[in-house]
Amino acid sequence: MGSPQDELCPPPTEDDELTLPRASINKIIKELVPSVRVANESRELLLNCCSEFIHLISSEANEVCNMRNKKTINAEHVLEALDRLGFRDYKQEAEAVLNDCKEVAAKRRRQSTRLENLGIPEEELLRQQQELFAKAREEQAREEQQQWMNIQASAVQQNAELLQKQMKQAVEDDDDDDDDY
Repeated sequence: MGSPQDELCPPPTEDDELTLPRASINKIIKELVPSVRVANESRELLLNCCSEFIHLISSEANEVCNMRNKKTINAEHVLEALDRLGFRDYKQEAEAVLNDCKEVAAKRRRQSTRLENLGIPEEELLRQQQELFAKAREEQAREEQQQWMNIQASAVQQNAELLQKQMKQAVEDDDDDDDDY
């Protein structure tokens, strides 16, 4: 008889390709219970449970799809599978998520059609974009040139002030030398 470890986390098989990414499971765990440490064995068990749940729902949805003589499993088939398997609580949450996904997809379609409704060909938009980039580069170059000129002017002014001080000091030193005679 196998160990309890083998019963909870069966050894790898060819079907392991059909599991969820471990990083996704770890992220979900971290989001749901951020202050709890979860052992690797428990993470593997959760991964296996999630995969089995998905296989179960997928199989049932496939049966619903076949009963309706359809070739593609759609959201309604999955929702009916949840209902038939006794996961009515999950069905309500799944419907809410489905509605959210539909809203996001509709919003994306509206945004993409806005661009199409501008009546400006993509080539023209790209040309305008390149023109704006060129103007921005020119403005940046002008600003950098102005900064460089300001730095140069400041350096020239500092040098002139230093030269003036040196000349004044030299004149004062020269006057002091004349008093000695």
